[in-house]
Amino acid sequence: MKILLYNPDNGVTRNFMPHLWMFLLQALTPPGHEVVLIDGNARPMDEESIARYVREEGIGLVGIGAMTRMIAKAYRMADAVRATGAKVVMGGPHVTEMADEALGRDGGTRHADAVALGEADQTWPKIVEDASRGQLKDVYAPVDDFGQERKPSLQPYPAIPWNSINLDQFNLVPGMFQPLLKKIGTGWGTFKIIPVESGRGCPYGCEFCTVTGFFGDSIRFRTNKSVVDELLLLKARAKSEGGQIAVFFIDDNFAINPKRTKSLLRDIIAANAQVHWVAQISANLLRDEELVDLIAAAGGKWIFIGMESIDPTNLASVNKGFNKPGEYAVVLDRLAQRNVYAITSFIFGMDNDTPGVADRTLQAIRTWPPGLPIFGLLTPLPATPLYKRLEAAGRLTRPKHWQEFIPFAMAHTPLKMSVEEAHDEVRIGWAKSYSPEAIRNAVASLGHKPLGYRINIFIARLCFRGIYFPSMGRFAWLKAISENRRTIFKLIREGLGAWRGSRDLASAPVSVADPH
Repeated sequence: MKILLYNPDNGVTRNFMPHLWMFLLQALTPPGHEVVLIDGNARPMDEESIARYVREEGIGLVGIGAMTRMIAKAYRMADAVRATGAKVVMGGPHVTEMADEALGRDGGTRHADAVALGEADQTWPKIVEDASRGQLKDVYAPVDDFGQERKPSLQPYPAIPWNSINLDQFNLVPGMFQPLLKKIGTGWGTFKIIPVESGRGCPYGCEFCTVTGFFGDSIRFRTNKSVVDELLLLKARAKSEGGQIAVFFIDDNFAINPKRTKSLLRDIIAANAQVHWVAQISANLLRDEELVDLIAAAGGKWIFIGMESIDPTNLASVNKGFNKPGEYAVVLDRLAQRNVYAITSFIFGMDNDTPGVADRTLQAIRTWPPGLPIFGLLTPLPATPLYKRLEAAGRLTRPKHWQEFIPFAMAHTPLKMSVEEAHDEVRIGWAKSYSPEAIRNAVASLGHKPLGYRINIFIARLCFRGIYFPSMGRFAWLKAISENRRTIFKLIREGLGAWRGSRDLASAPVSVADPH
């Protein structure tokens, strides 16, 4: 049987890296089947094109995984696939909580022939075997002989053959530049961001988050050796391609067990397995100086921190009181001193937010080392404590907001501002953080660092700008480049100056001092 694993985009906020679940299920597929992968973020498709692909390639089974913000697109693509006669199995956090919706048991359209609940590591091989025999069941759940949910231990962990998987669709270097960069030997002929996990689960249980509900509150880890071996494989591939690879550790809290994380980082360093990487870590865990030292030494370059708010009352209201806004500056300075920078996430529309929250947040951000702030709205996702609380209070304005995905739009009524005011706050946050002036200031603030750091923050700011202001076409990118031309020209001048200086130094005659 030929199998397609498909990850949809939501048509707006495209991602910059593939999703791990596709590669994991490919590695777990029983022998004798061919598996192809398509990520809609890297290879956009509509309903007609996926149906045509399924027919032309003779696909028998399509696996579709999606989070809530992607589910409307996922359902449309699933409907198009089923119309060809191919079978569809759907999974992921949304389908796990809304299985009846996917199966049409809630009175709506049936979108899937089968659903996989929870983590599919153990159920996927059974799904493939049943599909190949034409005996798909409606629901597959990871349970033991007593009907209790069973979580995979992650030991042993499936070996993903990163050395042989076709990753061309995920190369972030524009096609027109790839031959030139390979020819001149810059090491940037390819650049891919690869998802890797070292553990699953989170004990914190933040009110708005789906992680604890989906992965559980007990943490499971891979062995250090399996993670290190994977990094070495990726590092070797990048070298063989004359390119670059960065890793995104997708653990929901990479340092949730500091002792174990330090052990892993020491093993990465000992094996010379360092690649540039990004990870999600709570601010409270970054109080540990030794941990931050090891992060830097092991290749960590960016840390994603869910700060959510600078208001302690807001944080307490969503069960995230372990975040201490008074510590944010210290944490970010600690990272920056080691040349590690932060992606800082904020949520507006929380119960104690009032108009002006964006400017108050930006005032704090400007006192921190330059990073990548991102802003969103409090969103009640299905089955989360937040959804249940707002539903009970009658505050949901779009109870099934996922059926029509609207980016950066509220689905409930805030307490101390209107929906429109909340939308304005998000717009202000993005506009003021990613204006040409803000980007120029971020670059200038790293004037004491080598040129590479300033180029890094400039490119990262342009990319993150596209989350809220999508630069989907050539003209949109040209406009963004034009708006930031002053910063670009300054970086080019500095780069040329450094290049000329290195050439002059290399060509200067070597003098030997008179020993007398």
